[in-house]
Amino acid sequence: MRCPNCNSKDIGKIGSHQYYCWGCFIELTVNGDKMSVFQVEEDGTLSSLDDLFFDEPTVEQQMHAN
Repeated sequence: MRCPNCNSKDIGKIGSHQYYCWGCFIELTVNGDKMSVFQVEEDGTLSSLDDLFFDEPTVEQQMHAN
């Protein structure tokens, strides 16, 4: 597995479907063939970066568009 952001192979597993990139410090969640990308904030919360990496609109984006 390679990081979609920095292309690093330095990926650590932190949960059953969760991974962490030590190259650019983002968290990845993989469910089947769907991947979500998150930035870890200073307080430990996660902010989605999917809109930067994937063309498919999220449910939240679809709700704001309507």
